[in-house]
Amino acid sequence: MNIALEHPDQPEVVQLIEALDAYQKPLYPPECHYGIDIAALSAAHVLFAVARDERGAAVGCGAMVLEPAYGELKRMFVRPENRGQGVAARVLAFLEGEALGKGCTRFALETGISQPEALAFYVSAGYLRRGPFGSYPDDPFSVFMEKSAT
Repeated sequence: MNIALEHPDQPEVVQLIEALDAYQKPLYPPECHYGIDIAALSAAHVLFAVARDERGAAVGCGAMVLEPAYGELKRMFVRPENRGQGVAARVLAFLEGEALGKGCTRFALETGISQPEALAFYVSAGYLRRGPFGSYPDDPFSVFMEKSAT
């Protein structure tokens, strides 16, 4: 598997984001969706990583939005058929490493209460629950987490 920073506007990557949206949209009310679009993922302060298998097919992705006080993890997704192979852990470690290289030592995320696998994954990666951050409202469908690299 290869993980690298890539542009998110590639057809294969857009399909990953669309699959993530298709999975999440039925789980939460529309006002509780906080995903960012392809244009936002292309911004200069966003690290967007793609995991590719040995054939070069995109199997997972994730982003780290670098804010002044923290990096926010966004758009983490692994195709269902590629889960259980360590793809998410490798994408997360890659993004954290890239963010650290840019001086970011605190990571935060928002995920949903109806995604127990994601919650367990982030806990296993060292993330702890916290209150809302940034411009997020105190949403009963959201779980906020953070991790310090120091």
